[in-house]
Amino acid sequence: MKAAIVTGPDQTPTYGDFADPVPEAGYELITVTASALSPAAKAMAAGSFYHTAGAYPKVVGIDGTGRTKGGQRVYFSMPQAPFGAMAERVLAQAGNCVALPDGLDDVTAAALANPGLSSVAALTARAALRPGETVLVHGATGAAGTLAVQLARHLGAGKVIAAGRDAMALERAAALGADVTISLLGEAGTAAAALAEQFGGDGVDVVLDYLYGQPAETLLAAIGRTRGISRPVRYVVVGGADAQETTLPSMALRAAPVTVMGSGIGSVPFAAFTSAVGVVLRAAIPERLHIDTTTVPLAEVSRAWNTSTGKSRAVFVTDPVARVVGTAAPPS
Repeated sequence: MKAAIVTGPDQTPTYGDFADPVPEAGYELITVTASALSPAAKAMAAGSFYHTAGAYPKVVGIDGTGRTKGGQRVYFSMPQAPFGAMAERVLAQAGNCVALPDGLDDVTAAALANPGLSSVAALTARAALRPGETVLVHGATGAAGTLAVQLARHLGAGKVIAAGRDAMALERAAALGADVTISLLGEAGTAAAALAEQFGGDGVDVVLDYLYGQPAETLLAAIGRTRGISRPVRYVVVGGADAQETTLPSMALRAAPVTVMGSGIGSVPFAAFTSAVGVVLRAAIPERLHIDTTTVPLAEVSRAWNTSTGKSRAVFVTDPVARVVGTAAPPS
């Protein structure tokens, strides 16, 4: 079969021939339609992801959409190694497959699933969001953060605050349901003051942090300097778009009731991720979830591998003619 293949770490995949997966009990043999290029997919291909199997050669890609042998349209994740999602066929455990809702096309589903599940899993499995609570999305201008704004509202948040470093994307976040937007550009003190203002008064219950690094230090320091925080803040680290490390001053934790936790493979049961995907896919059409996508033939994987940005998704398709325009439309 044709697939996107790497033979070692830190390589750009090449399009070529790879052995077909052999059907096994408990697994679905899936004919792949689309697979999105996510940061996790790139990190796993490079061998730098914290949950990476190191064997090479292998097919890249951690999730996608396609058809089972019985003809059911599904989203699948974590196909059996070395058969990654960017191939004509994969094997995926039956429990890692979610039926696609009618009306939601394969390309849109593939693009939405991974960034969408990050916020749903963080809000439900880690933060245990309760209806009416306030959520601050820290890094709300990337693809995952923009979806987090919409999905926090979908899950019952009473107030959503969007903080990010792209003015135009913050305007979009407001159109998508953010009650307050905060620019993280410019002087750190200005951003810190704006953040601290939100933790005073009515307060913030949950933080979803997609940035980490220096922006996390600024945010945690702002929380620590805010007096009169009346209820605990659940601070959930979801990503590291700014950096993978940060300094955590003890005063930030001693001066305010903050619980810091992570959300990812290992801290969240895998079944919860599968459940989160179902929430995202079922919400896609009624909530008009949107993510910018670029559809690319799988044969062009080498060219497009390094062009995807944090604000959009490259979606590789095995049959370019079969691409259906996304049903989940952007906000009007």
